[in-house]
Parts: sequence; C-alpha cells; structure tokens
Amino acid sequence: MSKFYAIAAAGVVAALLGGTFLATQMNRSDDVFAQCRASQSAGGAIGGPFELVDETGATVTDADVITGPTLIYFGYTFCPDVCPLDNLRNAQAVSILDEQGVEVTPVFISIDPERDTVDVVREFTDNFHDRMIGLTGSPEQVRAASQAYRTYYSKQDTDDEFYLVDHTTMSYLVFPEQGFQEFYRRDVTPEQMAESLACFVDAAS
Repeated sequence: MSKFYAIAAAGVVAALLGGTFLATQMNRSDDVFAQCRASQSAGGAIGGPFELVDETGATVTDADVITGPTLIYFGYTFCPDVCPLDNLRNAQAVSILDEQGVEVTPVFISIDPERDTVDVVREFTDNFHDRMIGLTGSPEQVRAASQAYRTYYSKQDTDDEFYLVDHTTMSYLVFPEQGFQEFYRRDVTPEQMAESLACFVDAAS
C-alpha cells in the first residue's frame, strides 16, 4: 500500500471525527471538556467495548484496561518508523505528566496479530514506558476493537514475511466514565500533548 492510501485513510477518519463533533456538540451545552479541545472531536460515537489479550496472556476487556485517563494507539511492532515514533511521543507526554503528579495510562493495541504475539508486544511496550499496556488478540478481536474506534488498517498484499500494514496513526484519549474525548495527530509534540491531557484530566475531576 502506498503512503497516499495511508494519508487518505487518515483523512477519512478525521472527517468522521469532525462529523461526530458537529452532530454531538449541537446538542451539548454542558461539555466540561470544551476549553480543552483543540480538534473537532467529541465523545459518544468513538470507542466502545472490546476484548483483547494483554501482555501476560490474559483476556481483558475495555473495562479492565480503561480504569482512568487512557491514551490509546493502534499500530504494530514491525512498523519501521511511524509506530515507534508515535509511541515514544506518547510515552514522553505521559512521563511529563508523571512529574506533575498526573497519571495517564498509555495503551498500544496491535493491528497485526499474525506477528504480534504476547511476548513480542510486551517487549515492544517495555521499551517506552513501564505503565504502557500492550494488547493483541485474534484477528476477530483486533478487528472489533479497531472498528469500535473507527480506525483503519490494511495488510500489504504480499507473501513477504516483512510485509507492512497501512493504518490510522492518531492517538485517542478515553475516560472510563466519559468515554472518548480527544484525538491527537502525529504533528503534536510531547509537550503539547501533555498540556492537553492535563487539561482534560483536570476538567474530568
């Protein structure tokens, strides 16, 4: 798959999120997170129940994983550049917040279950932050989680074991009670993300 398709897919997801904002915000005058939003996003239509496998091999649900402010990223460990950089950025933002006494949990959900075993995912997430949760699962479980968050991914049509996977590259902020509230594109810096996350966490409390 070319970079064109990946960019186009990201555009489609952004448009869907923008549509969600317009559809929901018109009926919401009590949005406690309004002052924190930098993107045209809103809670309600993004996210939902999922069942995946964590780094210990245990089957977990969204309720087990999203127990506080949570930053979710869909990617894969064999990704040559984008996923490592995005997860590093997320981890850096979370570390900035750690120093401020604000706790946000980073989560990595693999969209490549064929190669991303429990052990592979654990090794990947351990490189970024000691609280980063890595999740994988069956193709059906992964597909359901991706669909819940309206993310896109497509495996390269090749027999090469080093195949690439085109995928959405945004990170999603989710709360256990309020659900999805914001997404972050790749051009957001760790400092900008930390400032935004802190605003949401403060507003939620």
